[in-house]
Amino acid sequence: MIQKGNINMKKYLSLLLALCLALSLNACGGSKEEPAKAEEPAKTEEPAEPAAEPVEITVFAAASMQESLNAAIEQYKAVAPEVTVVTTYDSSGTLLTQIKEGASCDLFISAAPKQINALDGSLKDNAEKNPDGLDYIVEGSRLNLLENKVTLAVPEGNPAGIESFDQLADLLANDDVSLAIGNSGVPVGQYTQKIFTYYGIDEAAIAGKLTYGSNVKEVTTQVSEGAVDCGIIYGTDAFSAGLTVVDSATAEMCGQVIYPAAVLNVGEQPEAAQAFLDYLTIPDALACFEAVGFSPMV
Repeated sequence: MIQKGNINMKKYLSLLLALCLALSLNACGGSKEEPAKAEEPAKTEEPAEPAAEPVEITVFAAASMQESLNAAIEQYKAVAPEVTVVTTYDSSGTLLTQIKEGASCDLFISAAPKQINALDGSLKDNAEKNPDGLDYIVEGSRLNLLENKVTLAVPEGNPAGIESFDQLADLLANDDVSLAIGNSGVPVGQYTQKIFTYYGIDEAAIAGKLTYGSNVKEVTTQVSEGAVDCGIIYGTDAFSAGLTVVDSATAEMCGQVIYPAAVLNVGEQPEAAQAFLDYLTIPDALACFEAVGFSPMV
């Protein structure tokens, strides 16, 4: 006979064992609660910079700069894609006349100081340099950009066998020779007149041996086509046309061949024109001019 006390003890032990087992399973199966992740701040996109407004600047430049300035303008597109540079190339005298007659021009680059002087307000009291007393140049913008050389160039093969300015002077005085030069209204023609003075040549006396061009490109074309025995042109034009240069004039013969530049106050975009002129003074742009024979002066 089982005693009542033993039964109670067994129930008590069974309950205690079940409780311990439950506590053990709860401890093993429970998982630690992951700490809440801090919310990342929302990313904000940087506002896009507004595109620059399109700008158009007008540049009047000596005809002898055409190839090299076009190359510099092409490079400038990567620097200021919003800027369109509109060019007019001709003799500096013709360009000056157009400006005086009211043409809109933001930047003027001449093949000689004479044409820039005629627009320089700081010289308006100098009747020789600025006869009309014009004040068209933005103060502080004028600079001497480049230097060129006046050269004696001959057609392919040099049929007349011309070798120097000294020889040319003798040929013009004594023999049959044809020479292409710029007229008196353009810088290359004015430099030529100085060379004639240096050699004591009377231009009127040799008129039958001369042909003229209204700008240096026209003179260069005459030489390239073999229409003359030789021509007096800039070294840069001879290079661009693939002509042979047989001699170069010295500063004593015709002075320095300086190309000044200035921003004009008769244009629409003086600030953009100044930025472009500033660009023309840096090495990347100057390399375009050096490639054809110009010498930087800035």
